[in-house]
Amino acid sequence: MENKDHICKDEEEMIDIRVASKDDIESLMSIRLEMLKVVNNLAEDYKYSAEMITESRDYFLNGDHITVLAVDGDAVIGCATMSFIRIMPTFDHPTGRRAHLMNVYTRRKYRRQGIARKMLELLIGETWKRGATEISLDATAAGRPLYESMGFTDSTECMVLTRTDR
Repeated sequence: MENKDHICKDEEEMIDIRVASKDDIESLMSIRLEMLKVVNNLAEDYKYSAEMITESRDYFLNGDHITVLAVDGDAVIGCATMSFIRIMPTFDHPTGRRAHLMNVYTRRKYRRQGIARKMLELLIGETWKRGATEISLDATAAGRPLYESMGFTDSTECMVLTRTDR
């Protein structure tokens, strides 16, 4: 599995892009919770519910996913996750294997350097190797141009029902 890449910052420093392992659990949790605060405009001192923390940790340790980290020295500065979903096979999706892209995030000072693109290229390549026939995502306005440049298109197939009685 090709699970590592680099982006040169200058002649001596590089950003490492790599597939995370279970050993990265603290970094995975930290960057995901940071990302959620930024994307949802939450206060810096926002406190997550115990359920959010427990379920996120369990998913990183036991869920069917690949998560990529971008690392500058010892600092995790970005992440992206591909979650895998298995459904009944169809003619368009004979493996029944689909994927959903989530948590694409790069810290502000590292943006517009190709880091998110490199993380996505690694994830997409691994996703096709796993037999998935479709990747979906929920795009923010800021992320949409990147996704479109990589070939993602709007879908007219999908409808969603969200539980509201919780």
